[in-house]
Amino acid sequence: MSTVAEANPTLRKTALNPVHRQMGAKMVDFGGWHMPVEYPATGGVLAEHLAVRTGVGIFDVSHMGDIRFTGPQALDAVQHISMNDASRLVPDQAHYSAMLYPEGTFVDDIIVHKIADDHYYFVINAGTREKDAGWVAENVGGFRCKAENVSDDFTQIAIQGPQAHTLLQKLTDTDLSLIKNYWFTFGTVCGLKNTMIARTGYTGEDGFEIYIPADPQISARVWHEVLEAGREFGAIPCGLGARNTLRLESKMALYGHEISEKINVFEAGLDRWCKLEQPEFIGKPALERIKAQGTTRRLVGLEMIERGIARDGYPIVDDTGRQIGYVTSGSVAPFLKKNIALAYVPPGQAEIGSVLNVEIRGQKVKAKVVPTPFYKRPKK
Repeated sequence: MSTVAEANPTLRKTALNPVHRQMGAKMVDFGGWHMPVEYPATGGVLAEHLAVRTGVGIFDVSHMGDIRFTGPQALDAVQHISMNDASRLVPDQAHYSAMLYPEGTFVDDIIVHKIADDHYYFVINAGTREKDAGWVAENVGGFRCKAENVSDDFTQIAIQGPQAHTLLQKLTDTDLSLIKNYWFTFGTVCGLKNTMIARTGYTGEDGFEIYIPADPQISARVWHEVLEAGREFGAIPCGLGARNTLRLESKMALYGHEISEKINVFEAGLDRWCKLEQPEFIGKPALERIKAQGTTRRLVGLEMIERGIARDGYPIVDDTGRQIGYVTSGSVAPFLKKNIALAYVPPGQAEIGSVLNVEIRGQKVKAKVVPTPFYKRPKK
């Protein structure tokens, strides 16, 4: 299905785009990228979501961006431009972080990888690639390091689910049990030497990402080899629809929804990854003021009490109908079999158990504030 691309030939495409279309994926415009939202032949979003929760699912996430920092002051540049403390990382370790504006709001959330003392690597969001690269270029010029946008160099395949480890181990001689969560290494995968293998993910499940050359033939070969290796576990290709419902169940932020240039770190509840004890980073003075003053809204999890689905952007209203907040992300939770949402509301309405009204097509529909994440994977 390629109607989106035919309507807008300027859409960017990953090296795996022909493979998705050959497999009958429903393709959509996602932030300027021609991407699969679901694969109807394998059951669509519901089947893909459940495959990741119970077995394994395979995602093309090559639209994500990549920025490489190299040089004697690479760490200083990374510290200046991101809110977590990268000096705590050791080689082959990664952590969640964000780049901030001076107001303490989000340029983007990122994953920072330390390859060596003079070599760091950011994974950034697809829809903010150019903005992020521009922000980096504007703000690290005073450091003795090179910041390169290498986003087009790699095909990134995510293998997610309880069987991800077993599947990928069939394709590499690297002992994957030695890679802990938010660590990575380099090894041979599907015959490709020096492949980066990271254990991060955006689904709430165990999983890995492999970074291979962005060559269409190589990418297609590896994609099919991964799927074939996972056949015994029921592995299926997964699109953006399942990626969104999975990350929502696990309360993982999405740029433009839970975080943006108008939302600060404390409002988003991401301050555990913000290290204000660092000597200096962009946004720190504003965040110190916000911490002292408090915030006027908080991100909460909602579970619908009454019949209805709280969709992105729906108002949260009080009993008189006055808007007091809004839904950032909302959907059916396929694994939990509930209707859930994330929303910004005033602190006074953010306590667990509070009952709120979501305005759905002009009607007030009740929801309650519940603990998040909605889903936690079982401990082994």
